[in-house]
Amino acid sequence: MSSLPAAHRRTTTACAALLLITLTGCASVSAAGSPSTTASTPSTASTSPSPTPTFSPETLDNCGMKVTITTPPRRVVTIKSTSTEMLLALGLQDRVVGTAFADGPVPTQYATAAAAIPVLSDKIPGEEALLTSRPDFVYGGWESNFSADGAGDRASLAALGIGTYVSPAACKEPGYQPSPLAFDDVFGEVREVASIFGVPDRADKLVATQQLQLASIEKAVKATTALWYSSGSDTPYVGGGIGAPQMIMDAVGITNIFEGVRETWTSVGWEQVVAADPDVIVLVDASWSTAAKKIAILEQNPATSQLTAVRDHRYLTVPFASTEAGVRNVDAAVSLSEQLGVLADAG
Repeated sequence: MSSLPAAHRRTTTACAALLLITLTGCASVSAAGSPSTTASTPSTASTSPSPTPTFSPETLDNCGMKVTITTPPRRVVTIKSTSTEMLLALGLQDRVVGTAFADGPVPTQYATAAAAIPVLSDKIPGEEALLTSRPDFVYGGWESNFSADGAGDRASLAALGIGTYVSPAACKEPGYQPSPLAFDDVFGEVREVASIFGVPDRADKLVATQQLQLASIEKAVKATTALWYSSGSDTPYVGGGIGAPQMIMDAVGITNIFEGVRETWTSVGWEQVVAADPDVIVLVDASWSTAAKKIAILEQNPATSQLTAVRDHRYLTVPFASTEAGVRNVDAAVSLSEQLGVLADAG
């Protein structure tokens, strides 16, 4: 997983906040006194939402935060690739007024739609930058996207009438974090997001398509162990046993050598990798840690250069943006299965 960006200082003045309150509406507070963010729409005629027959107001428990949706969001900012691509996959690009913290390029089929969306920041946007887009809703891929030094904490944004939502798979609170993550959790997020925006039929189609793709995957015939190598040189950062990497490897029928670690991702020692001697190595390709860079690290290290997978060049690659819980996980599984097939054919 990529490192978190340097903290942004909040510089929004009281006057700016008052102006934005008038633009975005008000937040409600639950009877228990905890903030309940209400997704609302700036009170301008040009952005008033049209009636949505398939939408019903609802209150969600999102990572321990009550989120009340009274009308489908119309001006959304997405933070992280997983949230951006979720809305693109549901055909909701017309609701997105800004994106930030992309982990890489979007899939080809979304490229044209994504190109038309303003990029607020390469990292987590500061609250002032976020507010310039006049959002009524912010959808983050990580809980840490929402902080006083980042895009603003969720309660503060609620006070400005701005609803917030975190990918449920990224929840860290006990009782909320999936352990382990399953494709049903991913599909649950697809359906929940579609419900928020009043397009449940689109979720049904997307989930049905992805379920068929999963069912068509040919699992490894031969017992195959794997290292999921994300980043790091002296200390490798690898896929643990409860997150998207484990879920994807399970779908492909390969055994994660660190499946016993009850973490989504974890740091390990190279001596542990050498002792396990995996049959294949899954390389996460990211701009900050490319697959080529990781191959060089493996082949130049005297210990890891003797690994079976390194000697035989048994590498599989996946783009980073498809390795966190989201709509690209199924594609990642399909791709790994196909790459395994190529390795098998090559002997």
